[in-house]
Amino acid sequence: MTAIIAAVGASFLASAVEFVEALTIILAVGFTRGWRSSLLGALAAAGLLAAIVAAFGLTLAARLPLPLLRGAIGALLLVFGLNWLRKAILRYAGVEGFHDEAKRFAGHTAELQQHVRAGAIDWLGFVVSLKGTLLEGLEVAFIVITFGLSSGQVGLSALGALAAFVVVGTTGFVVRKPLEQVPENTMKFVVGLMLTTFGTFWAGEGLGVAWPLDDLFILPLLAGYLLYSWLAVRALLARNAWTGAPEMVAAR
Repeated sequence: MTAIIAAVGASFLASAVEFVEALTIILAVGFTRGWRSSLLGALAAAGLLAAIVAAFGLTLAARLPLPLLRGAIGALLLVFGLNWLRKAILRYAGVEGFHDEAKRFAGHTAELQQHVRAGAIDWLGFVVSLKGTLLEGLEVAFIVITFGLSSGQVGLSALGALAAFVVVGTTGFVVRKPLEQVPENTMKFVVGLMLTTFGTFWAGEGLGVAWPLDDLFILPLLAGYLLYSWLAVRALLARNAWTGAPEMVAAR
């Protein structure tokens, strides 16, 4: 039960992060190229993502035994989570710039305004909205499939992603501007911790490791990665103070 609840929470947070980034692209297209093209592109991407989740989730669940599935998914989550965690540590240490949705929105808007709109449906806007939503949504699909299959609750994992979509979509519709006030970088740090923790736990199960306390061992694992992240940030800050602050690279 602990693993299921945490998996749904991770699915919600990770999906919310990606939906915030997709919303920035949809808004930029809507304001510069027209809302019809923007929304149609986003809906087309949503349909493709739903098909991907249904096809791959059901196929993998039916064909692979659970221990092998958890081991493979755990390894993928570990790689994915460590990448998110690495970026979060670098941002908190001042080595990499924090993600700025307002800046991304301005960049997308300026780029789209360079082209002349023509036709009932602006195909450039449609394609940009489709591509942006699809690319961000593929990470959501990955999270839903992996957490859902490993916990045996694909429906609950998808429900967490759907809840994130409703929250971000409703907020975006109301405010009609990028959600730069959302603590996206903190959310990415939390998600990175959860992905790394679950990746370690499920990869270990796939290799036959008998974790003490069963699912509750997720909590000590999470605490361990949190302590490691804090120590890494402190070490980088100390190194920067000794050698001089490095030139901050742009956030990705």
